[in-house]
Amino acid sequence: MNAIEIRNLKKNFGIKRALSDLDLTVPEGSIYGLIGENGCGKTTTEKIICGLLGADGGSVKLFGKSHTDEETRAKIGALIEAPGCFPNLSVWNNMMIQADNLGIENAEEEVVKILKTVRMEGAAGNKYKNCSLGMKQRIGIAMALLGNPELLILDEPLNGLDADGMRIMREILTDLTQKGECSVLISSHILGELEKIATHYGIMRNGKIIREMTARELEENCRTYVAVRAGDMSQTKTLLELRYMHTDESEDGYLRVYDAFSPEDVVSYLYKNGITVTEIKSDKIGLEEYYIDLMSEVSK
Repeated sequence: MNAIEIRNLKKNFGIKRALSDLDLTVPEGSIYGLIGENGCGKTTTEKIICGLLGADGGSVKLFGKSHTDEETRAKIGALIEAPGCFPNLSVWNNMMIQADNLGIENAEEEVVKILKTVRMEGAAGNKYKNCSLGMKQRIGIAMALLGNPELLILDEPLNGLDADGMRIMREILTDLTQKGECSVLISSHILGELEKIATHYGIMRNGKIIREMTARELEENCRTYVAVRAGDMSQTKTLLELRYMHTDESEDGYLRVYDAFSPEDVVSYLYKNGITVTEIKSDKIGLEEYYIDLMSEVSK
């Protein structure tokens, strides 16, 4: 069964089409990374799933039932845009108010457990307004986790997190899904971090999903390359372009040769033509470069 199944979803704001026949499938137990430029419809999609916006067409099913079904909606935890917290109350009191809103039994025990999960137990007495942006993001996650949701909807939860905060967030989300407790739909612009945890991806453009894939399919579709630095980079570039069809210059100053050429082959070729290689490495493009390449393709 799929945690989320969306078909032909439409949404207009006046004369502007925000979503256009959008299809999206989130398998149970997955971490689904929703990717796209600002304004492409990611947050609108998440709000419709959560019932914060109505759709103008199409269907949204959660665990095989309509997203308007009350029992099904109770399975969702969400953090969209910002946590709804009272700034002058402590983290603990904000959590307790939310637990009361959800009708959670043994609320104190549950809040203690969730604050430990997001590594915020030491900040329970802090006023919300005095928390850093990264701490507020974790508080938002904590509030979304109250009630043990089976589906977590997260809108840009990595914003404002430092390296340690991102590591903690990765651990939280992978633990939840690996234990079979939850499925996660997460939108993020921080693609390098998303790549470390996502099991599935949906890439959006202009209100549509233009590509869905698993992490394995992404790995298979990402091009390999050999990256070179040499004494005379201009002459090296000329020589590489003569022999290899797919070459370019990366932002970090390497010349790249794509698609299955071995480092030994490249070094030997350059050496025979009087070029001494100073650095060489093999690698594969990541999610961010794959996304940029895909956007360039569809813009043509």
